[in-house]
Amino acid sequence: MEPLSREERAYFSTSRDLHGLELLSARFIEHRYAPHVHDGHVIAVLEAGAERYRYRGAEHLAGAGSIALLNPDEVHTGSKGVEQGWRYRVFYPQPGSFETLLAELDLPHGTPPMFRDSVHQDPTLACRLGALHRLLETPQSDAAQVDALQRQTLWREVMLELLQRYARLPAPENPGQEPRAVAQAKELLASQLAAPPSLEALAATVNLSPFHFARVFRRATGLPPHAWLQQRRLEQARALLRQGCAPLGVALQLGFSDQSHLNRQFKRAYGVTPGEYRRACQR
Repeated sequence: MEPLSREERAYFSTSRDLHGLELLSARFIEHRYAPHVHDGHVIAVLEAGAERYRYRGAEHLAGAGSIALLNPDEVHTGSKGVEQGWRYRVFYPQPGSFETLLAELDLPHGTPPMFRDSVHQDPTLACRLGALHRLLETPQSDAAQVDALQRQTLWREVMLELLQRYARLPAPENPGQEPRAVAQAKELLASQLAAPPSLEALAATVNLSPFHFARVFRRATGLPPHAWLQQRRLEQARALLRQGCAPLGVALQLGFSDQSHLNRQFKRAYGVTPGEYRRACQR
């Protein structure tokens, strides 16, 4: 386990791609939360140490690798559960977020879905939640705006998994065949590699709800929209490199945040860097 530092810190941010979703990453030692409530759900991932809190009349202890879930308008506290304190990442969805997500899947919910229990040992889902949190709290500069498609898709997928496991929601029906919508979406994405539309804008173009569209697209192609887009960008990068274009120019032309971003993605896909590939083609 990664050792805890002896310095308290907290970083608060919001995701403009997800209508103001609030995010907190913090390392606390002596900090104590006074009894308080939130108007929306709280989803916390414990990365190290442990947090102790009182919720629904009982004491709870959430240790490293666990997920702590709180329902709206429920009084709770928070303090260290071990001497060294705790480090965690927290999602604060806006009220109505989950109802909107379920409506996109034709699972209408008149009231907010409620978590049945609070602390869960679920290493796999905790890992997915932690990775999603890190992605969402990354500063969203104009250059990174092309990743909105990825952030909006992954948020929906991970939250659905969470709600199915711990709010006991039924699984949505399998997505149907929408070949025309998928073909239109592919054409649109291929024409806007450097600045693709968001998931919501893309879905609106093909007259489907965002989450339903994402599931239809994955069923038809085997990839979520952002991963399919990334493949097309890498294919175009190869074509440009074969023509002798410099990696930096390729990265800027295709919407990668910088040359390092292109290098990482290219090597992950093809095993060599763009520069190595370009030199080999020139030989």
